[in-house]
Amino acid sequence: MKEKIPALKDIYTRFEAKTLAYKTDAACEKGCGYCCTEAGRIDITTLEGLVIRKAMEGFERSRQKNLTKLFQQEIRKREKKVVAACPFLMKNNACMIYEVRPFSCRRIYSTHVCSRENPPRVNRQVMEAAGQSIKELRQLDITGYSGHLSFILYMLSTPAFLDTYMEGKFKPEEIMEFGKTHNIAINKMIFTGSSNII
Repeated sequence: MKEKIPALKDIYTRFEAKTLAYKTDAACEKGCGYCCTEAGRIDITTLEGLVIRKAMEGFERSRQKNLTKLFQQEIRKREKKVVAACPFLMKNNACMIYEVRPFSCRRIYSTHVCSRENPPRVNRQVMEAAGQSIKELRQLDITGYSGHLSFILYMLSTPAFLDTYMEGKFKPEEIMEFGKTHNIAINKMIFTGSSNII
């Protein structure tokens, strides 16, 4: 799987280059945090989750423990359909994984300052380009899955799942129950035209 990481970064780079001209009027700036608290879903692929896990390994042990606790709390909230702030959002509203943030975060921007009454406004061309990039991400991670950040990171924290994934094997039956209850998409099924939710 690690050999796919340069291709993942290339998808990010191509998206940024393709959409740069449309984002010149973006109102987003460091410390805004609206999308990190109000966006609802930050979906990632398992490959993106692997990159995020690697970054987390570089954190101090106390931060790792705190994040584990925050993710457990967020999972419980999301299982109750409660929108929760991203556990990677720091008190100053900066992102602690900004350099390796997933595509869902990279594609979000707004042409005005956001609020609950005035949600993000984005350019149609950017959203079309984002749709294409999401297809490329899922195809790159063809033996993996897509789903909410917390759920994918939870799956990757399970040794049996991580081993299967790292070996490039495809065993959706191993996560069938969790996948059904947490809306985990099977990337391979998206390209074969089958139902993509476990």
